Amino acid sequence: MSTTELPASHAELMDGVYRWQRHIYDLTRKYYLLGRDRLIAGLDMPQGGTVLELGCGTGRNIALAARRYPNARFFGLDISAEMLETANAAMAREGLAARVTLARGDATDFDAMALFGTARFDRVFVSYSLSMIPGWEKTVSAALAALAPGGSLHVVDFGQQEGLPRWFRALLRGWLRKFHVEPRASLRDILESESERTGATFHFRTLYRGYAWLAVIRSRSNPIF
Repeated sequence: MSTTELPASHAELMDGVYRWQRHIYDLTRKYYLLGRDRLIAGLDMPQGGTVLELGCGTGRNIALAARRYPNARFFGLDISAEMLETANAAMAREGLAARVTLARGDATDFDAMALFGTARFDRVFVSYSLSMIPGWEKTVSAALAALAPGGSLHVVDFGQQEGLPRWFRALLRGWLRKFHVEPRASLRDILESESERTGATFHFRTLYRGYAWLAVIRSRSNPIF
């Protein structure tokens, strides 16, 4: 899907939400987007590998991963032009522009070859984006389709807070709705089903009493996670 074909309603919504939020996003989100650094540490990149982040936002995760894996090449996709403006500035500021390519697109339907000049990636990851994407199940399918043989998909997002007090869950859900965020109750089931469909292995863990869920779908040609 080209930039001109992006679903206007969602793209405009995200631009509206983050037009000003993007300037303080990383400062505030570090307190509650838990598990992102654990996901990055678990990418276990091959030498000279390629990494795609769907919903890359401000580029915070890509910058951290690029420093951790200096021999890898990184690609980021986001539907918000506002967020990409911040991300591109961050890559230039940190001297990563030569190793990072960013593009505007819809994570549920994108043409990686047209956007990045490559169709497959050794690692694809999605960090706290599925809970914001309408039709997020399509993003899971698109991410798996973009994997190179032996690659892996890594996902971290809000869980169902199953081990936390009910009052906390209610407050969190109410606050997240202000930012059009909805924890996906069926996330584990969808990821597991897609793993079975593609013949991949599936590893899932809950973090912080269910506050967050972390999952990896890995091709059988790689060692089990």
